[in-house]
Amino acid sequence: MATTPENTSVTVLGLGAMGAALAGAFLAAGHPTTVWNRTPGKGGELSARGATVAATAEEAVRAGELVVVCVFDYDASDAILAPLADALRGRVLVNLTSDLPERSRTAAAWAAEHSIDYLDGAVMVPTPAVGAPDSLLFYAGSRASFERHEPALRALGGKTAFVGEDAALAAVYDLSLLDYFYGAISGLVHGLSLAKSEGVKAADVAPFMGTITQILPYVLEGSAAGIDAGEYPGAQANLGVMAASVDHILHAAKARGLDVAQLEGIKRTTDRAIALGHAADDWSSTHEAIVNP
Repeated sequence: MATTPENTSVTVLGLGAMGAALAGAFLAAGHPTTVWNRTPGKGGELSARGATVAATAEEAVRAGELVVVCVFDYDASDAILAPLADALRGRVLVNLTSDLPERSRTAAAWAAEHSIDYLDGAVMVPTPAVGAPDSLLFYAGSRASFERHEPALRALGGKTAFVGEDAALAAVYDLSLLDYFYGAISGLVHGLSLAKSEGVKAADVAPFMGTITQILPYVLEGSAAGIDAGEYPGAQANLGVMAASVDHILHAAKARGLDVAQLEGIKRTTDRAIALGHAADDWSSTHEAIVNP
């Protein structure tokens, strides 16, 4: 039978929370789905929804045109995939396991050595959002494989994006976005904690935090352009003035007995950027201090 976007047969290896969500999204989109997990007993709910639970990993792989693996790390995925090279040949392997870019390149090299079409990917949403129209996933590696299976992969998220033929790029995008996320949410919690330390309820401050969030798209656009160009115009807000605010926040937090590790790191970076001559530039000039520590 000819493959169409509606009937692409899919295999999912790994039924942790994310793997199960991926398999569920494929099923919801109408794709014949076979699942396997190293520890038996996790496929019951998916089986009730129409998935085939394979007894072995090889049986699962041979059932699908598109094979998706999503486990804890690349040590785990390597251990699963290494005995399956012959079974994977002629199929497209998509690794949605989170790890470092270097591991993605190693996995891609292994796949190429065994004539396996390979895509590396990153899921940028929590499990409940898998399959939603606005959910983001990155893919990198074989462009031809991505284009052939893009309709099926979009079952996992409507904002599916192919970011390049270097298989490590999905992991690079993943780390970049998560670096931003964890830094931002840590700053959010610290700001609420600072208010709480003065007897102000976090819930009372929270409605005003949105004013900061609203300026971030503008800051993001300008920062990206400045970093790429190596130009950081600071006419509207310069680093010297903003670094003074960092000092105020740091002293206030210290005086209230709060953990200031993140703030001290920010201060070290702004101080270094100013020492490099960027006091009159905007905040994105701290890029020069980050890449020249």
